[in-house]
Amino acid sequence: MMQNLRLRHANLFYMQGSTMLVALMEHPVLVSASSSVKAIPTWKFTIPEESGSEKSRQSKCVYVFQREYATVDPAYVDFVGTDEATTCVGLSIRNRTSGMTSVSHMDSPNVVDIGLTQMLNSVFNENSDAELDVHLVGGFQDVSPQQAGGGSRCKGKLKGYSFPLCAKIVETLQSRGERFLLQTLHVLGHNTRWDSAGNACPIFNGFLVETSTGSIFPASFDKTSRCPDEIVRRTRLAACFEDTNLSGRLLEVYDTQTDRFIIAPFFWTEHLLYIASTGEKLSDSEILLSCSTSPFAEGPDFVDNERRLWGFLIENPDWRDMFPMEQPRVFERAESGFWIRQ
Repeated sequence: MMQNLRLRHANLFYMQGSTMLVALMEHPVLVSASSSVKAIPTWKFTIPEESGSEKSRQSKCVYVFQREYATVDPAYVDFVGTDEATTCVGLSIRNRTSGMTSVSHMDSPNVVDIGLTQMLNSVFNENSDAELDVHLVGGFQDVSPQQAGGGSRCKGKLKGYSFPLCAKIVETLQSRGERFLLQTLHVLGHNTRWDSAGNACPIFNGFLVETSTGSIFPASFDKTSRCPDEIVRRTRLAACFEDTNLSGRLLEVYDTQTDRFIIAPFFWTEHLLYIASTGEKLSDSEILLSCSTSPFAEGPDFVDNERRLWGFLIENPDWRDMFPMEQPRVFERAESGFWIRQ
């Protein structure tokens, strides 16, 4: 693994988040690391049918949706990852001593403070002094570099969505007492390409961490591997904005100690049902413009995912039907690696 960068380095310690982020983006060690990431082919992760190869079935993965996090034990899990990030950022923190690895899909500066505490509380075991490898992948240059790095005139959406989120993450990491080693900062300009129409888009929308080594790979997933309970977890993301108990927190769905997914009961309101009934009448372009922070950078299945979510809500207007007797939905991993509902 290449030389790393300590986030509590003396030259960085007194910088504010935005200034420190700009400095880190230009640091030669991190520029080189980002170039190395770009050279790695994207791993298209899919779960084969039962008739697939034995090697594929034995790869045990945990997938993290937007605003979720999961901390995995390498004794149980081979890979942990996320995708579908445009202005969001995927964050990986790995304990070098134990191999415990936490991955989150952060979508707002508002979840960074508590979210990092959630991740770190589950990464440490008896060794609280362990060094922690950190990787950030995602976000892109959704505004011009002049706007993103501007001074007092750079307010509100002029900074876009990616820059404030990245700045908040590096500032919060730097302010804490843990021993962070920043390995990858593949965000913003490093993660930006332009399509044929001149629109800025992310180079990578997701990544995987190999838990045994800590290596990261650009990755994309499909409907088979964004599991288990894909549509219910998408609904939980939509519903969480109306639940004050979840304000400022990452969503927790994976139990580290038992290698199970446990989706706790949650409710959806009449307001969300109204959004679903209204949304299903929109055209594809209207869905992109009204539902995305980056309408020209979304993946090809964004609109379909929104329509499936709304269809699910319309077909299941009462949340209790998904959680009989208000019990959680529990999924255990079979020997083959597939998730099975209990």
